[in-house]
Amino acid sequence: YGGMGLDFSYNIAVAEELGNIRCAGIPMAIGVQAGMATPALTRFGSHELKKQFLVPTIAGDFVACLGISEAGAGSDVANIKTTAVRKGDEYVINGGKMWITSGSQADWMCLLANTNEGPPHRNKSLICLPMNLPGIHVAKKIDKLGMRSSDTAQIFFEDVRVPCRNLIGEEGKGFTYQMLQFQEERLWGVATALTPMENIIHETIDYTRQRKVFGQPVLHNQTVHFRLAELATEVELLRSLLHRAVALYVEGNDVTKFASMAKLKAGRLTREVTDNCLQFWGGMGFTSDVLVSRFYRDLRLVSIGGGTDETMLSIICKYMDILPRK
Repeated sequence: YGGMGLDFSYNIAVAEELGNIRCAGIPMAIGVQAGMATPALTRFGSHELKKQFLVPTIAGDFVACLGISEAGAGSDVANIKTTAVRKGDEYVINGGKMWITSGSQADWMCLLANTNEGPPHRNKSLICLPMNLPGIHVAKKIDKLGMRSSDTAQIFFEDVRVPCRNLIGEEGKGFTYQMLQFQEERLWGVATALTPMENIIHETIDYTRQRKVFGQPVLHNQTVHFRLAELATEVELLRSLLHRAVALYVEGNDVTKFASMAKLKAGRLTREVTDNCLQFWGGMGFTSDVLVSRFYRDLRLVSIGGGTDETMLSIICKYMDILPRK
């Protein structure tokens, strides 16, 4: 369908390299296109759907977005309220989605909606939804703390009609398909955070070496250079966990626990690295002129998007069998 047929480790290699872009919004947009909106279609979609949506998306002619989160259901995917009711050979969609990356410019959405009234883990389906259909309203482009270059939209659906043939895979399997995709999304997110953290540390070393306070470079204070060494060590440990998880995933293993651990650590470490390094920049760190201040804002999303830190902890506890038993 236009791709190179490589395994997932190549996605991670690309994701790490994209971290050299001095703006986290661009790697995130590419990640949505390549690893969030399209995996379910690639794995479970019909040949016709792949020709219609996947081929132009891989070619870069279509922009894709992922319609999961809602105002009342972010990490709690099972609680979404958007419905897609079958009427004849069409689904009629009503509801809304929130925090949709690339939502204002997307050509199509991989939409998760409730297609029946059964149990919340078995009543959802994924649908390829063209974004030019009547009844789709892009309400606003959301003003955000960070990732300001990224198009993030709130979208409403009012009696939107889409052919039933746009269903991805089987009806009622949408939650399962989405959970499978989440592991790739989280590993991608970890990979894109590694290089920015490295770059921030190195730029902080360069700046504190030339910036003098009380007659000596800031870097010559033991508390500064020891702390930077500790942070660099933490980044390398996270990279090792990521690469272990990816190697296991490529071999066909369930890496939910490791992906969740890596996502949790990435969210917390990006905050730690950016906050500590910004402090060493002093007043310059509080301006918009330096990389560390941008990533202080941009990377704050790592602990929220794709599953919050608290969600990751719950998953890890489940896999370690340490949750309270009923």
